[in-house]
Amino acid sequence: MSEVDLHSLVFSKNVVEFVTVANEYCGLIEKVGHIPTEQNIKSLQKVLPLLYLKAALLPKTEKLLEDNLEKYVSELDYNIWQQRWLEALGEHDSYYEVFDPDIQFGEEMVTASISECLLDIYQDLKDFLNAYSLGNEEIMNDALYDCVSHFEDFWGQRLVNVLRPLHKLITEGIEFNADGGAKNDDKIEPGKGNPEWLDRFWGTHSDEE
Repeated sequence: MSEVDLHSLVFSKNVVEFVTVANEYCGLIEKVGHIPTEQNIKSLQKVLPLLYLKAALLPKTEKLLEDNLEKYVSELDYNIWQQRWLEALGEHDSYYEVFDPDIQFGEEMVTASISECLLDIYQDLKDFLNAYSLGNEEIMNDALYDCVSHFEDFWGQRLVNVLRPLHKLITEGIEFNADGGAKNDDKIEPGKGNPEWLDRFWGTHSDEE
């Protein structure tokens, strides 16, 4: 790929617009605890569909560098932000996952975690943004390659999955404490929320059993 083609690719309209939306998403994730949780998830409700659209429009490219790119979001970073979101959502962190490629033809119910889905998306996007911001066009290209690949294989599915419980939290008018956590939350683990919330989310699931 020539320098002109590479420059045109990494600074193309679709890539720049994706960078803008990805940066907005990461900013919302990092504002957890600093703005009301209701306000934050309403913002995510609007940003996530736009993020999916912009990711779907990204151009395909090929890797140029032999070495893998540096990862900027460490396991500790991930765990800290995920824990903050878990505390903010409290008992409402859990939801029934309808689509799981490992059991999609079975009857077993899978309980998923909103905070983990949000951070899975964040981790890939933050790594991409940090690499892209370096200004080295070969690194920017490979960051784009990784981001598109991970969108298709991983975080794109996380995005469409997590929209459902966020939609339900908003439309049901769930209230959260002033300090960020959901009301009446005790020690909640990721994906181990209040069964009453899960049953409400799944509708008549319990009655049908």
